[in-house]
Amino acid sequence: MPKRALIMVEGHRSNGLLYIQAARRLGLHPITLSADPTQYDYLAEEGTEAIRVDTDNLEALLDVCSGLRPTYDIAGITGFPDLDESLYVAVGKLCQYFDLPGPNPASIEQCSDKFTQRQLLGQDGVPVPTYRLVSNAREVENAAAEIGLPVIAKPAVGIGSSGVRLCRDADELAEHMAYLLVGGHKWRSAPRILIEEFAEGQFCETTMMGKEVIAVGAAGFHRPPYFVPCESIFPAPLTDEERKLVANVSLSCLRTLGLGWGPANIEFRWTKRGPVVIEVNPRVPGWTTPRLIQLAYGVDLVTEHIKLVIGEKCDPGARHSHAAAARFLVPDRDGILDRIEGIGLAAAEPGVVDVRFYVKPKTQIVRKGDYRDMIGHVIAASPNLARTKAILQRAVDLIDWSITPFANGDEQEQFVASPSLTNSDSWL
Repeated sequence: MPKRALIMVEGHRSNGLLYIQAARRLGLHPITLSADPTQYDYLAEEGTEAIRVDTDNLEALLDVCSGLRPTYDIAGITGFPDLDESLYVAVGKLCQYFDLPGPNPASIEQCSDKFTQRQLLGQDGVPVPTYRLVSNAREVENAAAEIGLPVIAKPAVGIGSSGVRLCRDADELAEHMAYLLVGGHKWRSAPRILIEEFAEGQFCETTMMGKEVIAVGAAGFHRPPYFVPCESIFPAPLTDEERKLVANVSLSCLRTLGLGWGPANIEFRWTKRGPVVIEVNPRVPGWTTPRLIQLAYGVDLVTEHIKLVIGEKCDPGARHSHAAAARFLVPDRDGILDRIEGIGLAAAEPGVVDVRFYVKPKTQIVRKGDYRDMIGHVIAASPNLARTKAILQRAVDLIDWSITPFANGDEQEQFVASPSLTNSDSWL
């Protein structure tokens, strides 16, 4: 009898290993299809099967999957759209072709375009920031004048806050537009940029499975102009009435965008006019969110998603109620990471679940102003928020690293970084 296989299109730095482990617990044989399997260290470490293929080519993916069918019983196909949202459209089409459970590719495609998403949500009365779509400097100037500074400028299609910046005045807006239109931002097609109102307020997010709200969390970011995560907590410190309102808006988003199968992550800012939808992502959230949800609610989001993918009934109901939080370690200058100290001490603190650095000493640090700036995390959990906050702070205070700035003439200055986040908009 052939092995039941779970096909995964590409991998993921934080969630990929969780999917491999969950698939094996469910008796599945995980197979990763990737343009470059070597970029995912866990594939070699776990000894899992990986096939090199152009994942931007749907026909190539179809050929590989068809070639696996004589050897394996393909139980399900999934992928990681938070790395490249077009991949999840391909996943949906693969599922349709092989008659497997999966997301609707048309819904995923319209959701991945932030302009289209904004239009559809706004037309249905879902609260979104005021926005304009632009493609040149004159349109940018007109949009900023209509909306009023400060504004957010970001690619209409993109991931991980790449290319997203708060522009507080005309000079910052001109600088960022030069970067987007002429400078270093990589476009898959002709540039399309959103200029939108800065919805100021606490960041909240809902995690959905099907049409059920599984978790409501909150997050903090380093100071503008960029949006690099510095912390995350589940459950969010909201009242019951606020949670109910966020849940209702989340369900409205799913209805409007034709979603409702599988996982979704909906991001809000809690403003003076209530929750304003920043983004709807038809996927399992990244960062440490699946770990935090499992610690806070007892729900293994990855396992429940895989159950859906292979056609089994999932049960994402909460098993318990704890408070879980993560602090992300982010350097505040470029240079060479010389040393990392205190990991063992921090990990030994009671209540600390995980301490991890994504980079090793002697790594070059070049900040991008997005998710790639995070170099590590600390996760803690306990039965209540106050205790979790205290545990997390004690652990973070035990960690130090040093960065030597890149040479400027003959002088180098050593900077000792502290993840105490004195330069962040911290809410913990």
